Amino acid sequence: MFDYDSELARYQERLSQALGIRRGDRVLDIGCGTGLTTRDAARAAAPGSALGVDVSGPMVARARELARTERVRNVEFVEADAQGHDFRPGYFSLGISRFGTMFFSDPVVAFATIGRALRPGARFVQLVWQAADRQEWHVAIKAALSDGHPSAMPTSAAGDPFTMADPQVISDVLSAAGFTAVDVVEVCEPVYYGPDAERAHAAVLQLGMAKELIADLDAVPVERALDRLRVTLDAHDTGDGVWFDSRAWLVIAHRP
Repeated sequence: MFDYDSELARYQERLSQALGIRRGDRVLDIGCGTGLTTRDAARAAAPGSALGVDVSGPMVARARELARTERVRNVEFVEADAQGHDFRPGYFSLGISRFGTMFFSDPVVAFATIGRALRPGARFVQLVWQAADRQEWHVAIKAALSDGHPSAMPTSAAGDPFTMADPQVISDVLSAAGFTAVDVVEVCEPVYYGPDAERAHAAVLQLGMAKELIADLDAVPVERALDRLRVTLDAHDTGDGVWFDSRAWLVIAHRP
């Protein structure tokens, strides 16, 4: 399982600063993955609580395991698609998401569902990626694995992570879903793939986009692609880890 928490550690810090969680908050975390954001929110909200929602069964199982290990008792996790989940209306005082809202089949319906789960006046704070061509990690890794021809890159079966890349689209979708006072701010942080190039190589090959790019290749083209990936990762090995530049939007919207 790819370690998104390590990859996004710098963004986790920026998100935490923006949340402003208060004691007693009831936090809803959309696309929680293995639950780091949810557990952190639960600790900050105590004696309140946090609920993490994700479509991935293995990630939710891992989130529950980590919560037990860390003895975070005011947290729950649900395996579900937030778009159609039956949340308790008006229950949550804060909604959050760290790169977990870009894959909805109908984003207006999804955000309207989330909005109904929030109490009046609550904020929904999320991070989403800017456009693909503004992500060094995306461009460099895919170019390496596709022989430098981005036009040959397939669309991921996991969905497009850049559907919320346009600030106007973000504002329009959230407004149509019933949110108000939508604020979109640029946030730029590097993303991390491992302590050295060799371990970063193993990590990248766990990504869906990497698997898809080499899935239909014969042995010799695969080996060439992996060699190009090693060169790319070596070039980004700072001596303090393998890092790539990235750009995101921090989005804050309000439930009227």
